Amino acid sequence: MKHKSIEYAQKLDFQWPTSDPFLFCVHHEDFYPKGNGKFGPDASLQGRQIGQDFAGKDGWRMYHGETIPGFPGHPHRGFETVTVVQRGLIDHADSQGAAGRYGDGDVQWMTAGAGIQHSEMFPLVNESGDNTLELFQIWLNLPAKNKFVEPHFKMFWNEDIPVKVATDTSGKKIKIKTVAGSLFGEKPLDPPPDSWAGDPKNEVGIYILDLDPEANFVIPGSSVGNNRNLYYFRGEGLVIDDVVVPGKHMYNLKSDIDVDLKNGSESARILILEGKPIAEPVVQYGPFVMNKQEEIQQAFDDYRKTQFGGWPWDSYDPVHVGKGRFAKHANGKEEAPRETSGNFN
Repeated sequence: MKHKSIEYAQKLDFQWPTSDPFLFCVHHEDFYPKGNGKFGPDASLQGRQIGQDFAGKDGWRMYHGETIPGFPGHPHRGFETVTVVQRGLIDHADSQGAAGRYGDGDVQWMTAGAGIQHSEMFPLVNESGDNTLELFQIWLNLPAKNKFVEPHFKMFWNEDIPVKVATDTSGKKIKIKTVAGSLFGEKPLDPPPDSWAGDPKNEVGIYILDLDPEANFVIPGSSVGNNRNLYYFRGEGLVIDDVVVPGKHMYNLKSDIDVDLKNGSESARILILEGKPIAEPVVQYGPFVMNKQEEIQQAFDDYRKTQFGGWPWDSYDPVHVGKGRFAKHANGKEEAPRETSGNFN
């Protein structure tokens, strides 16, 4: 029998399926041990494929890092990365000289545009206990007219990101964190200037929902033709429009109707990605996303010639020693999160 609101479902693995205008989504959750005083794990790296460690041995990965977990300097062109950190820290550095340390609820939104190199290292700063890291990295496409815009990065500090707490008729709570979009009535922070999300008509939404056990909630409909994916990645027993669905699945939903959710007997966490499709050809090769095959070859040629601005750092895996959360932009402007009594992650 055809489901009222679910078009199709897909089981979640390490990399999650996406729909236009999104290109990629991965959920990193690593239970790193205590740090070794040099921002790496205080544990043996024996048995790991260093430089390409994605196996999840002992509950954590080194990724492309050799001494510090993370992703040393690498290029991008033609799209945006939205990095949503739930727990832990990321140290950013890029070919424009920008840098930052962010985490514990912060979001970095970076427009690669014409080309940029950046590194994303996961410094293990706690030397007396565990260093859990949890984040989403989401790739949002750029339309052809914006593929070659100037690179740009923007910080959304946790203290400033809209969070709404709703209560159902039984007093159960639903917490909604709005990274992008206004589906739930919140005014979002402004994305970078050339983003597909910058035009409200494109209805790009990135939302994280936390549901109390047995909470009831309605996801309101948006426009016909939008792509709407619901990622039910934590919890079991969720009911979508009267049908119990398994956890650790993505559900592609009809966008133009209200969707009724009733949570099961344990807390649930859900990511929602939605938006109007760009509906242009996508040709991707690794870190380059263009519209034509010849543009991919041009990206490789340009990178070999220019290195997308070069690499102004002493290493390809820099960490920011002695720093709290901060951002330094390419123009030299520095910022830090405002002091606050707290916000939700």
